[in-house]
Amino acid sequence: MCDLHDDHEHKHGHDAGAAPGGLSRRRIVQLLGAAGVSTAAMSAAADPAMAAASDAAAADPDGYRAPKGLAEDSPAKAAALSWIDDQRAKITGLDDEIWANAELSLREWKSSLAEADFLKAAGFDVEFGTAGFPTAFTATFRHGKGGPVLGFSGEYDALPGLSQRKGVGHHDPLEYVHDPFAPGYGPGHGCGHCALGTAAAAAAAAVAKAAQAHGLDVTVKFFGSTAEEQLIGKTYAVSKGVYDGLDAFLDWHPSTSNATGWGSSTAMTAVTFTFLGVAGHGGTPLGNKSALDAAVMMATMSEFLREENLAPSGRLHWVINNGGDIPNVTPEISEISYYVREGSPERVQVLLDKVIEVSEAAAKASRTTVRHRITSACWNQLPSRSFAELMHDNMRKIGPPEFSDEAQRLAKELQKSLGLPEKGLHDKIGELTPPNPVFMGGGSTDVADISWNVPTVSMGAALAPIGTKMHTWSTAACAAAAPGHAALLAAAKYLAATAVDLITQPARLKAIKDEFAERTKGVRWKTALPDGYEPPMYEPPQWFLQRTGQSWPPPNITWPPKRVVSNEKFSSLGPELAPQK
Repeated sequence: MCDLHDDHEHKHGHDAGAAPGGLSRRRIVQLLGAAGVSTAAMSAAADPAMAAASDAAAADPDGYRAPKGLAEDSPAKAAALSWIDDQRAKITGLDDEIWANAELSLREWKSSLAEADFLKAAGFDVEFGTAGFPTAFTATFRHGKGGPVLGFSGEYDALPGLSQRKGVGHHDPLEYVHDPFAPGYGPGHGCGHCALGTAAAAAAAAVAKAAQAHGLDVTVKFFGSTAEEQLIGKTYAVSKGVYDGLDAFLDWHPSTSNATGWGSSTAMTAVTFTFLGVAGHGGTPLGNKSALDAAVMMATMSEFLREENLAPSGRLHWVINNGGDIPNVTPEISEISYYVREGSPERVQVLLDKVIEVSEAAAKASRTTVRHRITSACWNQLPSRSFAELMHDNMRKIGPPEFSDEAQRLAKELQKSLGLPEKGLHDKIGELTPPNPVFMGGGSTDVADISWNVPTVSMGAALAPIGTKMHTWSTAACAAAAPGHAALLAAAKYLAATAVDLITQPARLKAIKDEFAERTKGVRWKTALPDGYEPPMYEPPQWFLQRTGQSWPPPNITWPPKRVVSNEKFSSLGPELAPQK
């Protein structure tokens, strides 16, 4: 996620019924196939990544019926679900702790430790510094000999500017920045990663406890992942082989519905452009070179790509993250960051090349220089129909989250505050439907790169009210309140129950792995990160290094990073004018 996740926004779409004239919405979109990417018609030669992510069932969505009887009751599954119920207070307490920390990407010092300590107490061996990231860790539990190796995904980073008091139905930032020139809000869990990591950890622990109690052979691996909101942690870790050796990977993300599916996500490249100019007094601007002018021109020109160069399957968003400090100093350095999304890595590259050309045009027009760096890049997600069907059957049997009256009240207050219909929280399990045969784009996730290396399932549980979105203060209001607690407990059960089925039903796991082998036939995954890529990092505090047994810097990065300094010259105005006589 947090980006399917908008940095993990899981969107499991369902037809809302027939449109006028008897055509379903899905059929109308099919007829508009030229507007998006028709995955059903995509040939492997044209775009292998898109072809592998497509599914024949999408061609006849009305004829599909989700199978039942895949999820089996067993003493081990009952033990796992009971453990989650028994540990409810401890589990929701971990969620509350991480929510209160609200730490940003790559700096989740307290949050990663809290999640690791939870797993240590459940009998896991924990090692920090996965792939060189200080706040990433791998927790491992082994029981018996052999058995499947199952992976769970944990995230715990917050988002900037989304601070909000928990359980409050109107915008009320918990941390307000009292800056007279630039007021703002502190960070907050507006994507619900506090609940995401907590539920995944609870599921992993529950499976471990069930394995111990019922003599199951299994290895459970939990990957505490940093910087999901930047889509950095997992993409780089996959390229370093961190997820090698897994038989299956189970993922979830907070959502506005309780659903799973086997649709894909958008591939994405994150890129930051740095413009360098010459500073000078704003009152004597002649000869100055404004790097901010360049960034503004780039932003403006890139908007003109939308009509003729950006398909509905693509997304292009930007933010100026360094635009100067005060109006009477011409900004000497300015940075603008883009997320470039499309249906596959190949389509992303085509759009990215156009964005880079726009940056060069802006630099030329402003007489500045420009450089760019890729900060992250991921593939589109490879789905698994058989895995989603197993997950859905477990969700159906367990039932939706148990939302209290308090949870529904908060949801309706938030909807009223946001001008939305007061429908509350989604209290059903969504139907399992085939993905739309026309890919219309959406969010991205760094889980996608894992999915090309191991069979992966993703699902969503309703942490936020119907009609709202991830990456909002309203999600932060719910994430550690009654809605979030109910959603994460349900999510933990969905994950744990599905994992137990993979252990007790080897034929089911084999079918999932066979589908994975068939989908990836002829497709060679290669990281979308550029050669020589070094992930961005922050130096940890000494207390964190001591607690986790790490040294600084890790061997895979250059520290300190190379300084960015402008050496540009003032712009020439030509020969001086002679005085008039």
